[in-house]
Amino acid sequence: MSYQLYYWTGLQGRGEFVRLCLEDVGAEYTDVARIEGDDVMTPFLDGEHEGAIPFAPPFLTSGRLVIAQVANILQYLGPRHGLVPESESKRLYAHQLELTITDLVAEVHDTHHPVASELYYEDQQAEARKRSKDFREHRIPKFLGYFEKAVERGGGRFPLRQHSYVDLSFFQIMAGLDYAFPKAMAKQKVPLLRDLQKRVAERPNIATYLASERRIPFNTTGIFRHYPELDG
Repeated sequence: MSYQLYYWTGLQGRGEFVRLCLEDVGAEYTDVARIEGDDVMTPFLDGEHEGAIPFAPPFLTSGRLVIAQVANILQYLGPRHGLVPESESKRLYAHQLELTITDLVAEVHDTHHPVASELYYEDQQAEARKRSKDFREHRIPKFLGYFEKAVERGGGRFPLRQHSYVDLSFFQIMAGLDYAFPKAMAKQKVPLLRDLQKRVAERPNIATYLASERRIPFNTTGIFRHYPELDG
């Protein structure tokens, strides 16, 4: 099965959570906007294309399906590629964890854009300092503590007792936070998450992807941004 992924060019962003899933299972997919430019997404976003209307990228097309929202896309891909257990309770739990990751990603974004997404970071830098201080001191430990406990409850290696798309998303948030807040992350005591992060990076398809040009480097136009002044 071939998929078409639509996300803004030059950014890892939310699209990266989907890319990691597709790369891990060796799925055939096209990162469409990187080939045709961002304007290719306009008909979908304007509702001029057959199928569901996405609010914003990323979205995935699979045949005639148009699927948006990261957690929703992964909920679709997981069962089709063996990246989620078969039981309903485990699939619901996987989706719950992914939605919590979505909450964290939104808070990461708001550390550098706490007032308005339309404003430049430089226009809200004072507010960003305040927001980032709270994020570093309270929100990072709260989220990572919860995810660490999830891995522990899953037996110490995987939150769902087997490899799943949640592991790939845990890897991405750890890598992103390491880039954006290296000082704050050095203080976090999450050995199970660190071990999971390492094991995901060593998965053959993921290791190949991370070393390839397909992996867009972290940068200061994505969600995970490194501004030294925000890292305390």
